[in-house]
Amino acid sequence: MEKNTIINQIVDIEWIMFDKVNNIGGRASCQDEKQTFYIMRSSQLGAWNEALLGSYLEDLQQAKAEGRNPLSEKYGYMMERTSPAEFAAIRSQLPARVPEKDALIDQICAQQTDWQEQLAERFPKLTGRGRSIRRAEDTPVNTSFETYMWGELATYSMRTIQIYADYVEEVRKEGKSIPEMVLLNTVKQYGFDSLDAAEARMR
Repeated sequence: MEKNTIINQIVDIEWIMFDKVNNIGGRASCQDEKQTFYIMRSSQLGAWNEALLGSYLEDLQQAKAEGRNPLSEKYGYMMERTSPAEFAAIRSQLPARVPEKDALIDQICAQQTDWQEQLAERFPKLTGRGRSIRRAEDTPVNTSFETYMWGELATYSMRTIQIYADYVEEVRKEGKSIPEMVLLNTVKQYGFDSLDAAEARMR
């Protein structure tokens, strides 16, 4: 299956699930911004290889068959760091985590967070409007890049996490950066040819 076809299938499923997420404070405004959702998610997924995309699509299809909503679960897992008291109340509703998978998730997050910090140094204007980077900056109203990724990865299957970890190592050895690939995909969707061009236009 063509890479873009897999990406579109994934984002179509994710959008339906995202639309059904019930937030503590009510429906979030971003749940009504379908175009932005598609740009952000397709930009991220576009930085993955076919093996990772295929495995994650299987995760979503399996969750759908089981009546689960991984996007809701993602926000639930994040609350362990951002809102511990509220997390305690919903913990039993979330799939139990596995230590072996958590170790791989921590490994992935460590590398991705390092990459994100390097990207922020090079493109401070482009990244400055995004999330804070480290989990130390988490609050009930601020979820860091690190914690957001950690929560999302917690919803993936062990199979997908292993493929992800292998891919991260492959990208690292090539001297590349997944967050940089994601950001480049994003600015291209907004009409820029490069990160330098987009950075120059930011105020």
